Amino acid sequence: MKVALDIFRALADETRLRIVALLASMELSVGELAQVLGQSQPRVSRHIKILADAGLAERRKEGSWVFVALGAAALVDPVIAALKAWGTEAEAQADIARLEAVRADRAAAAAAWFQAHAGEWDAIRSLHVAEEQVEAAMFDVLGGAPLGRVVDIGTGTGRMIELFAPRATHALGIDKSSEMLRLARARVGERGLGNAELRQADLYALPVSDGGADVAILHHVLHFAQQPGAAIAEAARVLDAGGRLLIADFASHDREELRARDAHTRLGFSDAQIDGWFAAAGLASMRTETLEGGELTVKLWLGRKAGEPVREAKAA
Repeated sequence: MKVALDIFRALADETRLRIVALLASMELSVGELAQVLGQSQPRVSRHIKILADAGLAERRKEGSWVFVALGAAALVDPVIAALKAWGTEAEAQADIARLEAVRADRAAAAAAWFQAHAGEWDAIRSLHVAEEQVEAAMFDVLGGAPLGRVVDIGTGTGRMIELFAPRATHALGIDKSSEMLRLARARVGERGLGNAELRQADLYALPVSDGGADVAILHHVLHFAQQPGAAIAEAARVLDAGGRLLIADFASHDREELRARDAHTRLGFSDAQIDGWFAAAGLASMRTETLEGGELTVKLWLGRKAGEPVREAKAA
């Protein structure tokens, strides 16, 4: 009964209801919530604390930013269902429109940065241990068997396609930046990879059918994502039964300057964060590797979708 009372007290405010509705769309920083709600950050922070105390929201500090997400599904799902049943979606449309404007501004800034730095992309990755070591570790984690259908999400200059297409029946590289795809096409063409394909698309809406891939790769992409959990869920969607998702990215760090200098949205990730997103997406955490050296630590996380593979994966 106390839990129910805490939840109802926490929801007895219009602003807090709006926050819950916004967080149902995506994880947001306190600053973004304040911008969408048209309120000061201290006031929004007080509302978030009340929601967090009731278990309806979770806060996570990342450098100077604080991100907010919905709390445990067992508590939050009935609230979201009730809001939908009571027909509050229409009332939230103005907030959603402002949220889309915030996301569009951030996406435009990131896209402009990618366009300006496409030729330097590989050099930027030198912040961490030598890329050769990362690639060798990825080979080890995926094992020596044929990979079947590979999807490289956020392919950039196409390096992952170059590495793994020879072991795949088909390799699809996806990127939102046309300039990046131009560079990737040059690389794929030079290597004569006839089983490779490159397409322009968003990592949250992959042009792949459900179960259309055996291996998905997110190589130094997730720290640019505004919604890492959603990106992982979309990658999981395209995996066939027994399919694997391999993430290579940074461990949590405090290099705040990377936000402005290199357009990083997230300052790395903890094992617990990735494991949580894996579980929510229906993936079992299979293996984690830590590659120390350089200014930042690189982590590899491997998740596997439930079920036994139903296709025979033969390399081309």
